[in-house]
Amino acid sequence: MKDHPVKAYKNLDFLASPPARPIRILAEYLEPGRRFRHHGVDNTIVFFGSARAPEPEEAARLRAQASTDEELDAAARAERLSRYYGDARELAARLTRWSAGRASEDRHFVVTTGGGPGIMEGANRGAVDAGGLSAGLGISLPWEPGLNAYVSESLAFEFHYFFMRKYWFAYLAEAVVAFPGGVGTLDEVLEVLTLLQTGKIHKPMPVVLYGAEFWSSVLKLDALEAWGTISPRDLERFHLSDTVDDAFEHLVAALGALPPRKKGSGEAG
Repeated sequence: MKDHPVKAYKNLDFLASPPARPIRILAEYLEPGRRFRHHGVDNTIVFFGSARAPEPEEAARLRAQASTDEELDAAARAERLSRYYGDARELAARLTRWSAGRASEDRHFVVTTGGGPGIMEGANRGAVDAGGLSAGLGISLPWEPGLNAYVSESLAFEFHYFFMRKYWFAYLAEAVVAFPGGVGTLDEVLEVLTLLQTGKIHKPMPVVLYGAEFWSSVLKLDALEAWGTISPRDLERFHLSDTVDDAFEHLVAALGALPPRKKGSGEAG
């Protein structure tokens, strides 16, 4: 007798093929949801930001080793960005401690990032500093070897599809903090603002743009209002912040005012 043939759902060649794309998409929808529910994660605070921001010690090392004008310029940029690594780490730690202290509340907030280096690492590291869980929604990219070391193993994800990754950022998020970043950060921030503007996100969600100098020069939404392509109300959908104290107070005021979560609301939809 011949051996049993491989079942379709165990056939890796098939699952990696173009006809099986809907199955792969569905898996990136269902598996994260199952794992989040298993670990009781219903509410997240999402940190966006540059993967290129070094920790302050690394920036200082680059400055000390710089000898050419090009190296000095690179060190200056690294130093400017490194401040935000430290601020992301401190803010994530403070939010994690605040959430852990809400013993009588039914909402607890887990810091979540894209799982990469830079600002993302700083935020995940801050959550771990405070003794909390730390989620990382990674994306398969050829130049990134994996998630940073501060993502909790139980909440470490790797996505193939950007749109499924962004779904899980937005679905569980109760707040978003966007630090200086590149094209990916801009894409993530503008998608969140679009979902809020169009009512696709209908829950109250504070959005903090952290780094006044950066965001004021890069994201000129007031120009859109001046041209009449957005309303003045759209400029109220985010809070510009430049200190950990200010961002923390704004987020705690908003998150602390949320109503109790309805039973069963953790089911993705």
